[in-house]
Amino acid sequence: MDEITQEPGALVERVAALDIGKAALTACVRVPHEDKPGVRRQEVRSYATVTPALLDLRDWLTCQGVTLVVMEATSAYWKPPFYLLEDGVACQVVNARDVKNVPGRPKTDKLDAVWLCKLAERGMLRPSFIPPRPQRQLRDLTRYRRTLTHERTREKQRAEKLLEDAQIKLSSVISDIFGASGRAMLAALITGQRNPHDLARLARGSMRAKTSALQEALTGHFTEHHAFMLGMMLDRIDALTAQIHTLTTRIEQAIAPLAAQVAQLDEIPGIGVTAAQDILAEIGTDMTRFPTPGHLVSWAKFAPRARQSSGRSKAATTGQGNPWLGGTLGEAAAGAARTKTFLASRYRRIARRRGNKRALVAVGNSLLTVIWHLLSDPGAHFTDLGPDWHDRLAPLRRKRQLIAELERLSGKKVTLHDTA
Repeated sequence: MDEITQEPGALVERVAALDIGKAALTACVRVPHEDKPGVRRQEVRSYATVTPALLDLRDWLTCQGVTLVVMEATSAYWKPPFYLLEDGVACQVVNARDVKNVPGRPKTDKLDAVWLCKLAERGMLRPSFIPPRPQRQLRDLTRYRRTLTHERTREKQRAEKLLEDAQIKLSSVISDIFGASGRAMLAALITGQRNPHDLARLARGSMRAKTSALQEALTGHFTEHHAFMLGMMLDRIDALTAQIHTLTTRIEQAIAPLAAQVAQLDEIPGIGVTAAQDILAEIGTDMTRFPTPGHLVSWAKFAPRARQSSGRSKAATTGQGNPWLGGTLGEAAAGAARTKTFLASRYRRIARRRGNKRALVAVGNSLLTVIWHLLSDPGAHFTDLGPDWHDRLAPLRRKRQLIAELERLSGKKVTLHDTA
């Protein structure tokens, strides 16, 4: 136990910091000294990260009267202490990048905990956004559904490569080889049917008009080995589809209280029900934590970072944000770019000058701005500005530019009047 004279400007009287590892953590507590006014008492202890030890840690912090506990976001190791302590004391998770120790000091678990505690008591840390427990559970469901969806897509790609290996060019004729017609032909191939004419007759609906093309595409050297591999891949795809359906049902039950917000976001071009569920799971519905749309856009890393030196601004990237939210917004932006809306017009306008990737980021920025306004007003509805918004705005912008130029040259105020 150490006694440290209190530095001026301390903001939190009773604060604790945790340096967390996989098997153990180091806790530092800084509180006022009971017998010496103006002196801070500091104590450092080590605990295992198993539940009984974490319960002992909670009891110790309660006895010390700690009102704030700060910890670094170290992989997933911060979650057990956070979940165990969050109901009894204010907990904050901070980015490890913001709490790096000063150069020249040894790096140990004890010193890291002490340094983190000193920063916390002075209010020099910016806490990360940790959603409440219901939203965290919804996140788990939506993120796992997205993971399984990606895995199913990869399995479909493997099956398509297998067909290419067997010289079966089915994907050149059918846009979705895993639709009704495609699955019927694949099932027949697995059971031993090799006659292209008989396989082509399994086409359904509009696919029947492509019988001759299907016969050519189904002529290959599909062997028993290919049948065995394709059968396993289709079983895996069906199993993943069933799991995705089960997850979707569970998500709909969990997000039922937010049905109105889902309907609001579903009105935005490019965002469907699934994307709306994913977005709400990541950002929640309480927009008071983001004072302006710009704060939400900046938190999601859909705005370029400020990078200025010697009075000159330099080009900078947006940085790495929430990958789950970024993926959903990227897909939504790509979908909106194919519509006849203001968002599509914005995409094409920027893509011509700066490329497709930056145009998608810009549309994602606009989507987040719209989302913030909709969620901030429960009764709001999406209203499209129209694909000709920029064309209607251009004459006004040009007029303002000319007026400003004339005022600069003449040194007088310019006022426009309607002609007779």
